[in-house]
Amino acid sequence: MSDYGHDLVFGSFTTPGNDDPDRTVGLAVLAEQVGLDLVTFQDHPYQPRFLDTWTLLSFVAARTDRVHLSANVTNLPLRPPAVLARSVASLDLLSGGRVALGLGAGAFWDAIEAMGGRRLTPGQGVRALEEAVDVIRQMWDAQARGGVRVDGEFHRVVGAKRGPAPAHAVPIWLGAYKPRMLALTGRRADGWLPSLDYLQPGDLARGNKIIDDAAQEAGRSPGDVRRLLNISGTFSPAGGGRLHGPAEQWVRELVELALSDGVGTFILASDDPDDLRRFAGEVAPAVRELVAAERDSGAPSARTPAEPVVAAAPAAVVAPPARRARVTGGAFAVVPTPDDGRRLSDRQVWDESARPTGPAPDPTRTYTAHEQANGHHLVQVHDGLRGELAQIHDLIEQVAAGEIDAGTARSHINTMTMRQNRWTLGAYCESYCRIVTTHHTIEDQALFPRLRQADPRLRPVVDRLEQEHHVIHEVLEGVDKALVAYVGAPDGLAELRAAVNLLTDALLSHLSYEERELVEPLARLGVS
Repeated sequence: MSDYGHDLVFGSFTTPGNDDPDRTVGLAVLAEQVGLDLVTFQDHPYQPRFLDTWTLLSFVAARTDRVHLSANVTNLPLRPPAVLARSVASLDLLSGGRVALGLGAGAFWDAIEAMGGRRLTPGQGVRALEEAVDVIRQMWDAQARGGVRVDGEFHRVVGAKRGPAPAHAVPIWLGAYKPRMLALTGRRADGWLPSLDYLQPGDLARGNKIIDDAAQEAGRSPGDVRRLLNISGTFSPAGGGRLHGPAEQWVRELVELALSDGVGTFILASDDPDDLRRFAGEVAPAVRELVAAERDSGAPSARTPAEPVVAAAPAAVVAPPARRARVTGGAFAVVPTPDDGRRLSDRQVWDESARPTGPAPDPTRTYTAHEQANGHHLVQVHDGLRGELAQIHDLIEQVAAGEIDAGTARSHINTMTMRQNRWTLGAYCESYCRIVTTHHTIEDQALFPRLRQADPRLRPVVDRLEQEHHVIHEVLEGVDKALVAYVGAPDGLAELRAAVNLLTDALLSHLSYEERELVEPLARLGVS
């Protein structure tokens, strides 16, 4: 069992076809719209049917605002590492810190040689890749003294000027399968990026062990290396093999890969828009919730120190969620989180006094543990969001103290659960309902319509909650805009803090209101 505790990331792997460039770019834009975290393209410069990957990544970066971008993986034999380093850093600066660097040692050597590249043996490819990583990291280290110097067997740089530094700490992910490449990944890389279709049973565990051992020998933690995985499959009503079946099957299998094999990033290889929508709207939220619940139950993890382990902000700002006891049958025992009334901003995004209330609970009614579990789960989901608020405050203070840059802070905030759920009714309800109903297949926007139908007295409350979801989304966009502005104008820290304070007030108030009004109806009405 290997759960490295990485935050879960979900992405797309799109064919960079040039027969319909608008469709290729449109799929990348769609990935962002449906809430995926990452867009990737294969890089085969010798393939005339493909758009050039780095040109495409630049174009997509200009058409998107949030999603991260990477080649999957960069063809190193045709991309000189010193030039590649400047290309990556430039795109990262232009995109506000949204670029990762996937690297491969090379394949299809006849085609590479036909384009002017040098044919390498597998062993030579590994050595060339390690030299390239050294070149790239030195180029990005713009504050170091002296020029870049690597006198390698395959890559030689003799005093090149350093820089530019990227906007954030760009991770380097290696596409690796063989022991020497896996060991290099453990020693030098930030991520392991294989494709599931190329792996045999047990290969993930064996690869993890090689990476972990190499990382420890190099004085690193195994958790320093994120485990990514390209996956493919089909959505269908009935199961028919690995990742061929209903969304619920996908969820079960990806949860197992996350908890047993340590996969923290799932990248779906598909050019079907419906696949991307289902992956983002049905699979990703449910996997996140189930993995979080398992981790919350006390399962050990090895969270990577390479990703900031942000501590909770001081209690005066936002307290981390307390661990809550599991409920049992009898009187209703799920306690909504109270709103303590503290506010950090002088702005108000809504009139709290105008919030409607639902019917009072029957004091004589008893509830089974199963019924109470629905409301209990809602509180657990909210506790995760409260914890993320504490992380945002800590990130902002790290920016203020000069410990990280604004691009890095923006990158981490963009990967948080509340950002990915987008606080739209469909995505939020879908992620919540799919968990409390044990992945019961429902359509978008199913929870609130069912509550309205089951008890019409809840209609005003549900309408108000729906409105507040959209307001919170707008407030969160304000935080992102403030971070972007701060990258270009470092004197804007006051505006950034103000945006985060407004988000804190709105979100904590909303979560408390939703729990107060819904935890009991969820149990009473059997919305599960």
